[in-house]
Amino acid sequence: MQAVKQMLVVVMIATFAVVGISSTAMAVKTIKLHHLNKDDPFDNPTGAMATVFKSLVEAGTNGSVMVQTFPSGQLGKDKDVVQQVKAGVIQSGIHSVGGFASAYPLIGVLDVPFAFPNISKTYEVFDGPFGKQLAADIDKKTGMHTLGFGDSGGFFHLTNSKRPIHSPADMEGVKIRTMGLDTHKAIITAMGGQPAAISWSEVYTALQTGVADGQMNPIPIIAFAKFQEVQKYLTLSGHIFAPYVWVMNEDFWNSLSDSEKSVVEYAAKSAIVAGRGMGRVIEASDRGLKELSKNLEVNTLTAAEKEEFRKVAVPAVKKLIVEKFGADGEELLNAFLAAVQIRFRTAPRHSPASPGSAFA
Repeated sequence: MQAVKQMLVVVMIATFAVVGISSTAMAVKTIKLHHLNKDDPFDNPTGAMATVFKSLVEAGTNGSVMVQTFPSGQLGKDKDVVQQVKAGVIQSGIHSVGGFASAYPLIGVLDVPFAFPNISKTYEVFDGPFGKQLAADIDKKTGMHTLGFGDSGGFFHLTNSKRPIHSPADMEGVKIRTMGLDTHKAIITAMGGQPAAISWSEVYTALQTGVADGQMNPIPIIAFAKFQEVQKYLTLSGHIFAPYVWVMNEDFWNSLSDSEKSVVEYAAKSAIVAGRGMGRVIEASDRGLKELSKNLEVNTLTAAEKEEFRKVAVPAVKKLIVEKFGADGEELLNAFLAAVQIRFRTAPRHSPASPGSAFA
C-alpha cells in the first residue's frame, strides 16, 4: 500500500510538472515582425531596428514574448503585409509610407517637399506632439496600434542615367521611379519629370533596362540596393523625408500584460533610435556617399536651385492633399505644417537652411 501511495505521489508530481511546462509554453507570445530589408543590423536601418527590438523584447519579458523576424519582404508586397498585420495573420510590421498608404491613405500628407531643414528636425516632429496626433489618428482609422515612426535612411535624393539635375528643366523627359503614392507622383510631375510607379522588387531591373531613367531614395537605400551600378548621376536634393510606419495588430497588443506592453514600447523606441543612428553611420561611411561617388557624378542643389524646385512642387502637393483627402487631409496637413513651423522658429529667416524649408 505504501508503495502504491509513493507511486501516486510520483505520478502527481510528474503530472504537475508537465502541466506547468505546458502552461509556460502556452503563455509564450510570438511577434512575427515584417520588414523590407536584410536582417543585418549593420546593413540598413530596418535591419538594425528588427535586431534591437528582438533582443530587448525577449530579454525584457524573460522570454514571455518572442520575436520572429521576416526580412526582405518575405511575406509579400508591403501593401499586402499591412493588411496581414491588420487581420492578425502576423503581429507587426515596419512599413514604407507607400505600403502603409493601403491602410491609411492620409500618410501622403507628410510629403510636403522641402519641409525640413535637417534630419534632426524630423525626429523632433515625429517624436513630439504631432507624432502622437498622427499615431492616434492612424490607430483610430486603421484599428492597429502604432509603435512609432522610423527613419528610412534620411532625406530622399534623385539618381538618373540621363544628365545632372540642377533645375526643373533638367528633369524634362526623365522617367523617375516612385512609390505608388499620388503625392510622390505629383512631386516628380511638378518638378518637371515623368513619374513611374514601380514595385520595389523591380526597381533595379527597371533602371537597368531603361523602363525607368531614375529613382528617388535616401543614400543608405541607394547604396545597399546598388543602384550606382545602373545609374550615372546623383543629385543631393533632400526633397522629402518619408518615415517608416511601425504598427502592431490591435488584438495582439491588447493581449499583452501591462509589463509586456511597457517592454515592447521601450524596445520599439530604442530600435527606432538604433535605425536612425545606422542610417547616419551608413551615409558617412565607406558604404554610403563615399562609395556612391566612385560610380556616380554627384551634385548638391544650391539654395537657389532648391528654391526653384520648392516653388513648383510645394503648391502642387498641397493642392493635391486638399483635393484628395478633403477636410481630414487639410486638418492633418495644417497640423503638420504647424509642427514644422514651430520647430523652425529658432532658425533665422535667411539662414542657409531656410531655402530648403517649405515656409521660407
